[in-house]
Amino acid sequence: MSGAVDLSALKNKAEAAGSGNQSSQGAAAQGGGSQWVVDVTESTFQSEVIDRSMQVPVVVDLWASWCEPCKQLSPVLEKLAAESGGAWVLAKIDVDANQRIPQIFGVQSLPTVVAIANGQPVEAFQGAQPEPQIRQWISSLLDQMREQMPAIAEAERAAGGVEPEPEQEDPRFTEAEDALDRGDYSAAESAYQRILAEEPNNEQAKAALQQVRFVARAESADPDAIAKADAAPDDLDAQFAAADAELVGRPEAAFERLIGTVKRTAGDDRDRVRQHLLELFELFPDGDERVLAARRKLASALF
Repeated sequence: MSGAVDLSALKNKAEAAGSGNQSSQGAAAQGGGSQWVVDVTESTFQSEVIDRSMQVPVVVDLWASWCEPCKQLSPVLEKLAAESGGAWVLAKIDVDANQRIPQIFGVQSLPTVVAIANGQPVEAFQGAQPEPQIRQWISSLLDQMREQMPAIAEAERAAGGVEPEPEQEDPRFTEAEDALDRGDYSAAESAYQRILAEEPNNEQAKAALQQVRFVARAESADPDAIAKADAAPDDLDAQFAAADAELVGRPEAAFERLIGTVKRTAGDDRDRVRQHLLELFELFPDGDERVLAARRKLASALF
């Protein structure tokens, strides 16, 4: 796999299928006997893979009946998905019956396994693997996505009956929050940067740093930012400033502005817009419906 994966053709086909496929989709969703294992077709790809991946990772198993390694791998994936209790979902796709999907993923050999999160491919591997190696791969995937997807931890707690441990107050965060309360954004930013220097993968510090930077930008924003952006649709910096201004009272408008800009751009410019939009998403609570809707639109625009 390389580059962006264009899933828009599958989305269009799913929409064209309409409600006439509901009975067949219900049968396909039975998968391997677990509610966390689903058989997916081109017409159900949007709902079973893209939409589900907004809550938990979806692991796509691309297989064929004539593929002997597939017969070794698929039962292992089904077993692990059932054990997960919904922390991730296995989507099984017969490539012979759904030939467009392997073409879009650029599949060169079977079996191929692709992990989708927030509508985007994030990890992949090819070939049959031993169960311990697959467990490690899935564990790494969940560790990577757990902070972004609260539904993972919720499913894990429900499956294991584990109560969340009470959080201990971290004096480093207290220092940063005190600075923020004083309106000293520079000191707050420095405090969060020190945390990240010690713990580069601290998701709480990353999110807080983005919030501080946004608040600082918003307070110094040009009051005419929206009008200037509307007059110069190709000026990326103007679009960023306008989206920041709209975010406070009209987040949907900010998201629509940047998604529209994604559609008009390509290459490095498109990546800049996508990154700015993702940073704005991180300012909202996990599970915010406006963000989830915008993520789906972004996935459609990119793919």
